[in-house]
Formats: sequence, C-alpha cells, structure tokens
Amino acid sequence: MLFRSEKGSVTIDGVSLTVSAVSAAKGDAWFEVSLIPHTLSVTTLGGLKTGDKVNLEVDMLARYVARMLEWRA
Repeated sequence: MLFRSEKGSVTIDGVSLTVSAVSAAKGDAWFEVSLIPHTLSVTTLGGLKTGDKVNLEVDMLARYVARMLEWRA
C-alpha cells in the first residue's frame, strides 16, 4: 500500500527533506524523498552510497500519524 505525504519531513544527516512517498507494507517499509542537484552538491548527501549509515530524524507529526494508524489496525 502506498501513501502520499505532502507535508511530512525527515532529517538525514542534518538536512531537512520533504517526504514524497511512504510505504507501510509489512516487511518492505520505505520512504522516498526528492533531491535536486544543488542539494546533493552542497550537502554530504551526494557522497552517500547504498548501505552507508546516516542519522535519521522523523518529525513528530509523522510519529503521531503512525501511532494512530497502528491503533486502527
């Protein structure tokens, strides 16, 4: 199941990014952000490779929504 998020955000290695898509499928959860070339060139994000560890922070609204969705199930 795919959910769209218009206002949610995450911070990856100190860079605040808008979440463009989220999947809550069991065993295959993921989220997507859209990056522009400028962001990649002026942050450390452009040098990341698959499997690199990053600091990830989620906005509080997203946490509340996730908790509410758990209660509905």
